[in-house]
Amino acid sequence: MSTITPHYRTVQQLLQNQSFAIDEYQREYKWEKENIDELLSDLRDKFSNCYREGDPTTRVSAYEDYFLGSIIVSKRNGKSYLVDGQQRVTSLTLLLIYLHNAAKERDLGIAGTIAPLIFSDNWGLPSFNLDIQERLPVIDALFHGKDFNPEGKDESVQNIYVRYEDIETMDLAGELGEALPNFIYWLMNKVGLIEIATDNDNYAYAIFETMNDRGKPLSPVDMLKAYLLAPIEDADQRRTANQIWKQQVLDLISWGGSHEPERDAVCIKAWLRAQYADTIRDRKAGAADKDWELIGSAFHRWVRDKRSDLKLGTQAANSSLISDHFTFFSKTYQLILSASRSYTPGLEAIFYNAHNEFTWQNTVLLAPLCDTDNSDTVRRKISATATYLDIWLMRRVVNYVRVGYSSTAYAMFLLCRDIRRKPLEELVEILTQKLSNDEVSFEGIPSRGRGGLWEFNLNQFSRRYIYHLLARLTSFIEKESGMPDKFDSYVDRTPRNPFDIEHIWANNFRKCGRDFANTNEFEEWRNHFASLLLLPADVNRSLQDKIFEDKLPHYASQNLYAMSLTAAAYQNKPQFKAFRERYNLDFKPYDHFGKAEHEERYKVLRELVLRVWSPDRLKEVLV
Repeated sequence: MSTITPHYRTVQQLLQNQSFAIDEYQREYKWEKENIDELLSDLRDKFSNCYREGDPTTRVSAYEDYFLGSIIVSKRNGKSYLVDGQQRVTSLTLLLIYLHNAAKERDLGIAGTIAPLIFSDNWGLPSFNLDIQERLPVIDALFHGKDFNPEGKDESVQNIYVRYEDIETMDLAGELGEALPNFIYWLMNKVGLIEIATDNDNYAYAIFETMNDRGKPLSPVDMLKAYLLAPIEDADQRRTANQIWKQQVLDLISWGGSHEPERDAVCIKAWLRAQYADTIRDRKAGAADKDWELIGSAFHRWVRDKRSDLKLGTQAANSSLISDHFTFFSKTYQLILSASRSYTPGLEAIFYNAHNEFTWQNTVLLAPLCDTDNSDTVRRKISATATYLDIWLMRRVVNYVRVGYSSTAYAMFLLCRDIRRKPLEELVEILTQKLSNDEVSFEGIPSRGRGGLWEFNLNQFSRRYIYHLLARLTSFIEKESGMPDKFDSYVDRTPRNPFDIEHIWANNFRKCGRDFANTNEFEEWRNHFASLLLLPADVNRSLQDKIFEDKLPHYASQNLYAMSLTAAAYQNKPQFKAFRERYNLDFKPYDHFGKAEHEERYKVLRELVLRVWSPDRLKEVLV
């Protein structure tokens, strides 16, 4: 007889020595950066509310539990098939791999405790607990720190690889510092899920359908709508308000041709935080949640509790919030989404920040708006704010400052509060002053060497940002030289032959390292951003082992930034010449590339960086 058994499992109990698989017809692993950011932020915040500096790991047993929801498992043939929950189990596995590698790097013994949650000993043969055949190579590469190329692989493999990069970029281990072992023990033993297990597939899918269809509880969006409609007594007004709400929700969840049932809630959180959140939790252990966090967790309750401050509760006020405010902000939110996905003239900065995966952008851009703003004012305000974020963000990443979801939440709350509903000219003045007073700047980047070079080298943290920087510099040079702005093409990873980072120096100390004392010094200079370019992937691969002199003919036929190393860029290109003279940039061709040439090149790029990310860009929206 078939059985259905629900059990509460800690992460350790769920994953240790248990193998999970999925059926072929299950959907792909589809979590996006926002999902990972939210998961890690929630875990970190819950842990931080319990942890006290200096706590021994034994103290973790008294910390609060954290519930991650439920999964449904069908057990057959000695395996557990995930009917519902593969997104969370996969994401948990990626987090555990990251924590294992971070603990191993610090030589912490706890790394050995994490490992059995990732793989188990199957009669002497190591077997990953997430036993999905086509995903094993990427899981193995991430766990062992091996190179892996996700291009051409299926959607799940590509998403797994990119989401792991997102976890690394958030640098949770760096934020936790000495608390890392405590966090790991807490995650394994105090974070849990309900595992609903059955040995009958039909039962498993019946449970899944019941939990997701029949008796499905109202969402926060549904409950907010019900609360707002309640005081509207006039039947026609109520019907109209309901239709407006339903249409805006439909537009949001179906935006872009893809059905995303959570997009309406994400939009409402962004709107309410941007326009109304006046408080945020104090940055200390045990502090209570306030406006910013409460909107994020249960906005429908927050609106009800804040009805006096929001001046709600009457037919006129509630009708206006739906018909005027919600409509205006949901449409503007969709405009922001469109500019995030498509490179839009006048709104390029939104695309830049989206490419840098800055999660808070959609919230912050709503802050300076008023629902009485016309479309031109809306575009100018969100352009100015996105430009500020672009400069603020790049200043930090080149200084190796974390810009993840959790580490920037407080700064974004303060920014929203400071620019909320400001007129355009005042908004630009505030943002300009903020950049002027900013404690982080390009001028503050640590420098080294005879040329005082900025310390911005290619590594695990900086790779995505150097790629972005090179694409920006390349497109800026070309646009200013009368060519099309191709930034979106340079960062598009969907073609079969996308652009990759090219090292000017080949990875060969014997051939290329005569200016350097040892291989370490050579690698440091080789990976500096002034010795990097963007080239199509096939060209990049074909040049890997060639010395600079052999690469020059190939550079001559590539983008203008690469071409500028060769004599070809200085022949019959009057607009490139005018560009160099206009900005007094000492570009020059080379027949050899060593330390001295690198330093010359760096000085030109430094001036370009200061110009591309100049605060003067803010004033352009007023013209």
